Amino acid sequence: MAAGAERAVWDRTPALLLDPYRFISRRCRRRGTDAFTTRLMLEPAVCVTGPEAAAVFTDTGHFTRSGAVPPRITKTIFGRGGVQGLDGEAHRHRKRLFVSLMSPQRVAELAALVERGFDRAAADWPGRGRVVLYDEFRAVLTRAVCTWAGVPLEPADAPKRTSQLTALYDGAGRIGPRHLRSRRARRAADRWAGDVVRRIRAGRIAPPEDTAAHAAAWHRDPDGALLDEHTAAVELLNVLRPVVAVAVYLAFAAHALHRDPRCAEEIAAEDDGGGAGGSGDPAPSRLFAQEVRRYYPFFPFVAARARHDMVLRGRRIPRGRRVLLDLYGTDHDPRVWREPEAFWPERFRDRMPTPYDLVPQGAGDPNTHHRCPGEPVTVALIAAVARRLARLDYEVPEQDAEVDMRRLPALPRSGFVVRVPGF
Repeated sequence: MAAGAERAVWDRTPALLLDPYRFISRRCRRRGTDAFTTRLMLEPAVCVTGPEAAAVFTDTGHFTRSGAVPPRITKTIFGRGGVQGLDGEAHRHRKRLFVSLMSPQRVAELAALVERGFDRAAADWPGRGRVVLYDEFRAVLTRAVCTWAGVPLEPADAPKRTSQLTALYDGAGRIGPRHLRSRRARRAADRWAGDVVRRIRAGRIAPPEDTAAHAAAWHRDPDGALLDEHTAAVELLNVLRPVVAVAVYLAFAAHALHRDPRCAEEIAAEDDGGGAGGSGDPAPSRLFAQEVRRYYPFFPFVAARARHDMVLRGRRIPRGRRVLLDLYGTDHDPRVWREPEAFWPERFRDRMPTPYDLVPQGAGDPNTHHRCPGEPVTVALIAAVARRLARLDYEVPEQDAEVDMRRLPALPRSGFVVRVPGF
């Protein structure tokens, strides 16, 4: 059989669900290739890994996102009509809505809100017993991002909104009751965000112009028309949901600090700003944040469809074929990363990774490609919370903190539990 030729295979969806983060990279490395053809979700698919594949995958001349994501994901995580399903000029124009919110000043303001929320939450932990950090982080982030985004949130409603925003990403990729809960949460969250958009347009609330609520409510597509209410609500949730999802990384940050006390000591000693040190080097907390993003699992892969017949990394891809780009495996590629299975923040001190070898939240240029524009927020929030955790007096009781790689998203099985001594 010629190199790159297809052969009949059984559907590998069960194997993918059993090991979603390593499904692609393990098969590629076992076969000595960066690409292979398989069958997933009852149709042929090509799986690719590595920076070279990522660079081609992000080229919109070769790939489209239209129809690439299964409907069960669109109807939960992304929402119908959201930016993730657009291509070309429509995507670039809509993407500017999100990029405009990510100025250094606004990112710093969100980080400050999260720090204050962390401090308020931690004040109640002494003597409380077992504190599940993942749950605490979700609540802190929900309140902080709603304030930052200009979305009204009554204290009594905060637990409900936290649960809804969590369900959009935590359970969306599952099968059974958790997925159904995610679908219900999407409908409820769409109604909530749609009401916010409606009230803004009616003049009943007036969030500042630099907030996500204002930007989503008044965004106009290239033809000059306002987004319809549903789509504006979806895009507002596409700001709120990813920030709440950073709770996954914050739980991993706690996991990493516990495993490597040296990191905790270095971070605890830095100044409160978390910026560059006196030598101009990045602060330990920011190096740590980048390594958390590289080392720990977040998104396993992203999907697109081929615009034309092509060959990628030796694999023939016919027009319309779904292609999965391996994110987790690329972040652990031994050809790119020295000792990729070691947690080593110092690797980022003298290295500026390319847009195609550090890809935890997508590959390419966040301003124009389908890469998350909120990466500066993710780094800032991990660094800010790591500084707080590194200075907090707490104990880590016996628990199952192993990272569950079958879960989407992966997490320490316990959610990472701590105990803060009482006074």
